[in-house]
Amino acid sequence: MNNLRPLNYAILKYYTQVDEASVDDVMGALANSYQEYATFNKPKMIEALMTAEKNGLIEESRFDLDDLNEIRVFYHATQEQREMINSYIK
Repeated sequence: MNNLRPLNYAILKYYTQVDEASVDDVMGALANSYQEYATFNKPKMIEALMTAEKNGLIEESRFDLDDLNEIRVFYHATQEQREMINSYIK
């Protein structure tokens, strides 16, 4: 049995450690530990980020186009959001 946090928790904790990140950034940072998880794929990760945003845990900071001309959305956690995440996920 592994001692990893649930993937959604790891995603939220990641946002307490960076200024902003896109789904690709999150996946790159968490790949070593979570790449074997069934939900560790871009569509599911985007869904997790959008859910976190809807729940007020992160917010959109900007967007641009990636190398394939696909929209890339960046999110960040405000200080208040970081405090909320850290109070629930140690």
